[in-house]
Order: sequence, then C-alpha cells, then structure tokens
Amino acid sequence: MFELNLKKLAMSAVAFTVLNAGAAAAQEACTNHTVSDGDTLATIAIAAYGTSNYQPIFNANRNIINNPNSLEPGLVLALPCEDGSLPNGRSAQEIISAEEARAASVKRSSVYNPPIKLVTGNGWAPFADESLNGGGAITRLATASLQRGGNDREYSVSFVDDWNSHLETLLPLGAFDISMAWNMPDCTNRTYEWSWETKVRCTEFDTSVPVYDIVVGFYTLPESEYANATTFDELKGATICRMEGWFIHDMEERGLRNGETITLMQPVTARECLDAVLTGTADFATFEVQLFADTMVEMGLNQNDIVENPFVNTMSSLRFIAHRSNPFGRQYLAMTNRGLNEMRESGEWYAIVSDTLREHNEKLMAATN
Repeated sequence: MFELNLKKLAMSAVAFTVLNAGAAAAQEACTNHTVSDGDTLATIAIAAYGTSNYQPIFNANRNIINNPNSLEPGLVLALPCEDGSLPNGRSAQEIISAEEARAASVKRSSVYNPPIKLVTGNGWAPFADESLNGGGAITRLATASLQRGGNDREYSVSFVDDWNSHLETLLPLGAFDISMAWNMPDCTNRTYEWSWETKVRCTEFDTSVPVYDIVVGFYTLPESEYANATTFDELKGATICRMEGWFIHDMEERGLRNGETITLMQPVTARECLDAVLTGTADFATFEVQLFADTMVEMGLNQNDIVENPFVNTMSSLRFIAHRSNPFGRQYLAMTNRGLNEMRESGEWYAIVSDTLREHNEKLMAATN
C-alpha cells in the first residue's frame, strides 16, 4: 500500500492517498460521509485527505452533487479510498481488467474500417499527458469508448500542444477526426454577446456527451476584498487571470466580460496566474481545481497562501469535438457516446479516472520530494 507521512500529506494538494491505519484522516477516507450544516467539499477533503482539492470527491459523487458550493445537510457522500476505489467497492484495476477481458471476448467484425484519428494536447495532467498511462484520463476514456458499447474501431492518438490549431486548422482540414478535452459553452444560451471563441465552438463543431465534469474555482489572497464575495456581480471591477487558450465563456455567461466589467490577464501558465495573485497584479486566478492543487504543490505554497472563494465557482464539462465538415464526425461522436454510456454503467469510467489520478499523484509527489 502506498503510504505517506504527516509532513508529506500536509504538503500534498492532490493527495489521493491517506495515512496508515489509526490516523484520524484514515478514519474518514474510504467511508461514507453524511454532510452536516456548514460542510463544504473543501472542508471534507481537508479532514479526509489533508488537502483542499475536492475534485476526487466530486468525481465519486457527481450524480448527486449539483453545486459544489451548496451541499444539503444529510447528503451521503462516498469518500474514495487511497487507491481511488469507492468504499466497499472493487478496485479500479479490478474493474478495468474485467471490462477489458469482457470486450476482448466479444466477436469482432471482419469488415475493415480506417482508424479514427484522435488528437489532444500534451502536458495537461491528469487529463492529457503522454507521460501517463494511456495518455491521461481523457485519452484513456476516448480510446476505451471506441471498444465499448458495441464499438469495434481502431484508432490513432496524436499530441499537438497548440490547442488553437485544433480548432483553426487540424479538424477543419481533416488532419484529425476528433479532438479530446474541450470545454464547450451552452450554445442554447443567447442572453449574452458571444465572443469569437464561443461563436466558433457553437457554430463549427459537434460535441460528444459530457466526458468529465470539472469545477472551476476562483482563487485569491485570504485578505483580499474579494475573498468572501458571494455573487459574480461582486467580482466586477476585478482583474482576473486565466491562461491563454482557455475558455472564458463561463465568465461571459455571468456578466464578467473583458474590457467591460473585468480586466482579463491571459499568460501561458497557471503558475504565472498564481504569481500574479501573490504580487497583487491580479485579484483572482481562475481555472479548474485539480490544476490549482497541482500548481500550489509545484510552487511550494500551502493552502492558506492563496484560497478558493467559497461562494463562486463554475462547472464545465470536457467533451470530444468533431468539425462539422467531417462527413463521419457525428458518427464517430455517436460511437464514443455509446461507449461512454456503457462505461459509466459498468463503473469503468470512474475506475479509469481514479486510476489516472492515483498515478498522477504518485508522480507529482515523487517530483516534489
């Protein structure tokens, strides 16, 4: 069993492992927790794992959590075990092995079909990263989905780090069929003026069902005037940092428009955004909670140096996308949808996600020790 000492656990902002038997944290991890008044996902994560990163708990309970900032007292949450498995459940490896064996036993068609060309970007662990098993969680979910739900399609996977090129050239020109891990806006919402980014995503691309739901937090200094803002309206006038190439439609939907109600900074890395908060150049950094936790560890910061506002966040779903000019795009997306739906029912979806998070955490801890 992978074990950590108290010092290491306190340092880990993504700790998916817990202390050995007898320690207080281990008594809460790998159990079911009944929400009390005042509980938040962050406070539950701190008690169970010594980290404010609550994305693993959110993953395990996505079907019953609608708003991470508003938990109903009495709600029963499953707190994952150190290997990512659920309390009293099979391990991730057991589920994955069983589903792979079942898929291999299915009779395959002898009709040849060309491999589906998949593309994603590198260096976005745990979602898409060549250093992780199968290329990261999103890549593993995509490739597995093409072998589940009655599918039997070969595939190729490429990593192209220029994400904008996926939208502007690679998919429109047919170099690839599906790009993986995109946050898509609600294209039925026309109550605000769409940016160029939103227009392109809504008018030129088809999407899969949601593949992975992420929570996007807003992070600031504890003493900031914005630390306890309770509505998005209270963020107007702030300087907000989110990285170049990242989606901004979630802020636009809530009235936070660059140059009108906020000033938007767009550096290359999450580290630069957190540096901007620390130096006072930005009031907020905002991106998904897993990346925030990882970056805090990499920068050697503790959870009191920069805090998540407990009242404002957004949620977004990572999806697969295909350009509408691709004659097979919708067919390929329908195949991934079938596979993903079966994987959710069998438990393989959660098993792949939790197994990748475990691997990613171990690599991160090894790199920071």
